[in-house]
Amino acid sequence: GIPGSELGSSCKSSIRHIIGCTHSIPIDSRLGLLCPGFRVAVISRDGNRLEKLKNFISPSTKDNLYTLVGDVGTEEGAETAKNNLLKSVGKVTDIVSSLGFSWWQGGPPHTQPLKELHRVLETLVLSTFTSWKAFFPLVKDSPSGTYTFITGGAGERLLMPGTGFLTLGAAATLAFCQVVREEYPEVPCKLNEVKVNTGVATPDRMGPGYINHLDLGEAVASLVEKRNSSHKVFSVNTPADLKTVILEGKA
Repeated sequence: GIPGSELGSSCKSSIRHIIGCTHSIPIDSRLGLLCPGFRVAVISRDGNRLEKLKNFISPSTKDNLYTLVGDVGTEEGAETAKNNLLKSVGKVTDIVSSLGFSWWQGGPPHTQPLKELHRVLETLVLSTFTSWKAFFPLVKDSPSGTYTFITGGAGERLLMPGTGFLTLGAAATLAFCQVVREEYPEVPCKLNEVKVNTGVATPDRMGPGYINHLDLGEAVASLVEKRNSSHKVFSVNTPADLKTVILEGKA
């Protein structure tokens, strides 16, 4: 952990950066509330989602949120987004990558055109690669820097009939995260993955097999803040697993 006095001083100049906000809106909000001085920068191609995020955060912390419309799904777009971010906010200390959609059920593979498979792969794994390629250099050489991938367990099984392309894209994303951990075993920054094997819902839509989106955000924020672990996969199967991440910061 970081002693309170050091935390207070570091907050004033630290930027937490979240790439994408398809299903990371609660994570963005929790990171922004970690301490009053932290600022959170969120990049998304969807301006409407960014407006929703602004409305989600309390007025007292809105000054700590910076939003940027940008497409990190291409190398050029990711570089442009990075440069615009640095010009606007300066140094970035922590990156949370939560990209793509959390659901796809277009039908069995034989009913799908190749174009749709390309779209799914671009949305899930290719954008994860292009954004990582642009932003990882900002934190990789810093012992106090972090890069956290948010992934899903759909890559390990077919969730239900008609979701096969989701499995393909999610599996490729899991493999990419593994490649990054094993190709860069000695980087000073804390490099981790939070793999969510459950549904994620707002409190009013909770059901069996789901976790509260605010609890997930708190767990990721805790992992980023504590900096206790690196090159680990934190699997979330139940609400109790979130408590383990929050309290112990251990895989």
